[in-house]
Amino acid sequence: QFSKMVHVVVACALAVSMAAVGQATSAAEVATDGFEVEFTVQLKRGETGTFVVEVHPEWAPLAAARFSELIDENFYDGCRFFRVISGFMAQFGIHGNPKVSAVWTDKKIKDDPVVHTNEPYTMTFATSGKDSRTTQLFINFGDNSRLDGMDFSPFAKVISGTDVVDQINSKHGETPNQGQIQSEGNKYLKTSFPNLSYIISARRVTSAGADAAEL
Repeated sequence: QFSKMVHVVVACALAVSMAAVGQATSAAEVATDGFEVEFTVQLKRGETGTFVVEVHPEWAPLAAARFSELIDENFYDGCRFFRVISGFMAQFGIHGNPKVSAVWTDKKIKDDPVVHTNEPYTMTFATSGKDSRTTQLFINFGDNSRLDGMDFSPFAKVISGTDVVDQINSKHGETPNQGQIQSEGNKYLKTSFPNLSYIISARRVTSAGADAAEL
């Protein structure tokens, strides 16, 4: 009887393991194809610009999959660049509607191994500790390779419009309060920091390699 119980336990463990492998395979398949996203940004009143990022799932597949999900939901539309430090990075990704932000707060993803360094104009998810990534992003202005050892894993890079990225308003530095952004959204930012640069839209452009496939 004990032997039968052991066989049952082993069989159950194998079934769970196979299911996990299947899920991992599916997740990997979702994140294998690169794609490009065009950001249209209001830099300051009356002045807009665009930049394009190319996503590299081979660098960080979990980050690429989460970014794809957020882009398809138009999550970043209206998001302010609320923390911008010249020579370091521009941070964004707290939704303008606090109710939407609240939904994503607990949707954390596991860390990706750092495969590609935090070189200029790479994009990485912000992290506050192990497996804590949600929706906030960094665009690196300079060589931030020191972040490599802190689990900041780049998954994309700006391939056009770096001059636009360089013009993101850095006047307020780190002054905006992230807690208030979470609780009050863009209402707080529009009132207290009306000149922040912000994203008008972020839309998928094309799958990497699509042009080659058409030849």
